[in-house]
Amino acid sequence: MISDNVIKDAAEVVGRLGCGDVAVETMRRQWPALRFAACSDDDVPPRLKPAFEGSGFNFYYIGSGDHCLTLTKDADSAMGLVVAEVTEDD
Repeated sequence: MISDNVIKDAAEVVGRLGCGDVAVETMRRQWPALRFAACSDDDVPPRLKPAFEGSGFNFYYIGSGDHCLTLTKDADSAMGLVVAEVTEDD
C-alpha cells in the first residue's frame, strides 16, 4: 500500500532532486520495501490517470502480484511508484 504520506514525501524528493536516478535512488533508500522506477510521461498509457500530479512530473502506482511490472490505479495493492517526467512536448 502507498500512503498519502509516502506520496507527499516522495513528491518533495522529486521536487528537490528532479525526476532522474538520484531521486529514484533516494526514494529506494528511504522506502526499501517499495519499488521505484523513472520514465517519461509519454511512456505511460494515456488512459491511465496519475496517482499524483506534480510540477514537471506525475506519479503512477506500480501494481503487485505479477512477475512483470504493471501499473495500477489501486493504492491499496500498489508496491511502488513510477516517476514520470512531464515535458512541454507531452
